[in-house]
Amino acid sequence: MTDNQDRNDLTDWLTDEWTMKWMEEHLQELKQSVSGTRFLYQSLVLGFVVGLAAHVGGYILLSSASSGFLGLLADLLHALGWSLWTGVVVAVFVEVIPEVKRRQIKRTVDAYEAMRRKQAGANREKTVMDKPHARRSEREQVQKAKPNRARKGNKSR
Repeated sequence: MTDNQDRNDLTDWLTDEWTMKWMEEHLQELKQSVSGTRFLYQSLVLGFVVGLAAHVGGYILLSSASSGFLGLLADLLHALGWSLWTGVVVAVFVEVIPEVKRRQIKRTVDAYEAMRRKQAGANREKTVMDKPHARRSEREQVQKAKPNRARKGNKSR
């Protein structure tokens, strides 16, 4: 199939009235499932369950049929199951746990930065509110410190 033919098939599918209605109802859920990690987690769980079942099934077949074609299939099933579920465990340690930790640290840093911005905003408001009072008191102190020229002039006469 060519790109153009794929686009035409998709356009035909999306112009169907029932499809459009269904897409409108489920658009948010579809966006969330594609952008989130739910698909990854579901795939890992499915791989783990299928791998563990194949591993156990292969082990049971190995113990009952030790030679011949059935023994070979049992050995292959056992090895496939073993590699599938252990691969999922490795993927969890290499991919999932670091990603969860990264998100946890990012949330913590974002919360810390939001708290700092809030504190800075409160300090800025407090400073703005205190400045007119500080300026007024500074002016009063400067005026008290300055000798009144009119009084000096009167004293000297």
